[in-house]
Amino acid sequence: MRILVVDDDPIFREELTTFLSDQGHTTFEAPSVRRALEILESESVDVLFSDLKMPRQSGLDLLGEVHRRWPSIFTVMVTGFATVQTAVEAMKEGAFDYIAKPFRTAQLEQVLHLIEEQRAFRDSHLPTGTAVELARELARRNHTRILYADVPPAPKGEALEFLAFDGRSPSELPHALETFLQQNPTGGLVVAQADRMVAGHRLEDIVAVLENLRQRLEGKGPLAISIDPTRLSKGQAEALRTAVTAPAVQTALEALSSPIRRRVLFRLTKGPASFSEAMHAAELDDSPKLAFHLHRLVDEGLIAHLGEQYRLTPKGQSAVTVLREMEDIAAGKGSKTVVYQTPPTAAPVSGTPAAAAVRKKRR
Repeated sequence: MRILVVDDDPIFREELTTFLSDQGHTTFEAPSVRRALEILESESVDVLFSDLKMPRQSGLDLLGEVHRRWPSIFTVMVTGFATVQTAVEAMKEGAFDYIAKPFRTAQLEQVLHLIEEQRAFRDSHLPTGTAVELARELARRNHTRILYADVPPAPKGEALEFLAFDGRSPSELPHALETFLQQNPTGGLVVAQADRMVAGHRLEDIVAVLENLRQRLEGKGPLAISIDPTRLSKGQAEALRTAVTAPAVQTALEALSSPIRRRVLFRLTKGPASFSEAMHAAELDDSPKLAFHLHRLVDEGLIAHLGEQYRLTPKGQSAVTVLREMEDIAAGKGSKTVVYQTPPTAAPVSGTPAAAAVRKKRR
């Protein structure tokens, strides 16, 4: 991975970057938030380690900027013992995790392993089927018709209606969808090769079009796009994914993406668990960190805290079903296409994963 270490302490900064480099990672280092932003603007970074307390601008300032501009970067806060509570607050603001100074090798390796797990989980959301296969699958699962936007000629299908679209006029999509929905009130839309739109237009304009499409389909049918990730930067791909995905869905998927929270959910399928049993299942030895993840699961309605025990809710059971389905797909079982869609109801998780950006099959 490509990792940026930000700390005003040159000794600690060198110690951490040396360890990461010895582990085979490509490292960058910065003594300040200002220098870190300069590096982020010129380099592709997967993980950011940032000290919480630094002169002028703090690690929290950097976290806010990174979360806004580069949401796919995993941010890990570096903290002293006295600021653990602040680090937990940083996780509420979007930090992936935290480590304490002086760092223990085992602790750092665990954080890196969790990041790899979450990256794998995130990547497993990307199907390997073609966009037209996705459109047919969406039509089948949702018992509706799908407007399929792509360059003709396209194969005919009973459940699909084809719109000749090459990406050069994205502003025509909302009108075409509106016309389609007049005859198919519960219909959906799949835009094939959506990366073509980015090539000739401002990213902000494409995001606005996709958000418009998502809003028109709320309470109706699914919306999905396919992209060729080799033609987009990570930031561009993330912007398109976020535009298509409903906010409630983004929150639910983020809650499920954490390997710690998934371990807790799977443990609770075996029955209620105490805090210590949940800590054992999560493979943690940090009480504040586990408390944060448990609160997150409770807030999402996936688990309930009753007395001294945590229990799986019906919504949590649905989430586990989704996770197991995704594991089967990742293992080569079941359907080749993972369906992410804006759900017709407000429920973030209901049987099928709810979200929307998909990858075009690499040829």
